[in-house]
Amino acid sequence: MNVLNTFLFGLYPYICLTVFLLGSLLRFDREQYSWKSDSSQLLKPGQLRWGSNLFHVGILFLFVGHFAGLLTPHVVYEHFTSAADKQLMAMVTGGAAGVLGFIGVSMLLHRRVTEPRIRVNSRTSDVLLLLLLWLQFALGLLTIPVSAGHMDGSLMMQLAQWAQHIASFRPGAPEFLAGAGWIFKLHIFLGMSIFLVFPFTRLVHVWSGFGTLAYLLRPYQLVRSRRLNVPEQHNLPPQPDARV
Repeated sequence: MNVLNTFLFGLYPYICLTVFLLGSLLRFDREQYSWKSDSSQLLKPGQLRWGSNLFHVGILFLFVGHFAGLLTPHVVYEHFTSAADKQLMAMVTGGAAGVLGFIGVSMLLHRRVTEPRIRVNSRTSDVLLLLLLWLQFALGLLTIPVSAGHMDGSLMMQLAQWAQHIASFRPGAPEFLAGAGWIFKLHIFLGMSIFLVFPFTRLVHVWSGFGTLAYLLRPYQLVRSRRLNVPEQHNLPPQPDARV
């Protein structure tokens, strides 16, 4: 068990992140025509609109919340809030976002597998990705009642220590998850697996979404009228009649 725990939470994260970064780079370099979200909005657009909006609101909030909550050292916020209060805030806000995301991805999955025209034009990776995201949302929601059984914030601190050790390449990261419940471990494992399959699915369009932020720093375009370079007609000399 120690060997498996060391591999899953000490080595596997680096494998996933390496495939995530290099795979995305290679796909952008070699398969740019496949770099898209493959929208099917012409089919059942109402369900797509609701499902997509709920899913994106939920997952973006959870991504930012997990990123900031796990990777921010405790010393940064210990003067403002305790670990127990941080855990309660994460349970409330994360739970609300998780419900929205779960409803959204359930609508998208139902639409993908029940509409014949969409199913025919779907790849296997599309359905498997939605199933993976559905399971991840479900597991995340199931961790809330388990976390409610110990509101001292100690487990959250262990999860944060694991993430910070992984991000900073420090040894001993798997030890922080040795005593964690299986539901937390499975939730982390599936989360890392999403990064592993990221370059091979439509999720690559997320990079383009972040890339649009560069437009905020782009200098203004200068647009000049072509009329400035064309002489006025009344200033032109008269042209001779070319007719014979």
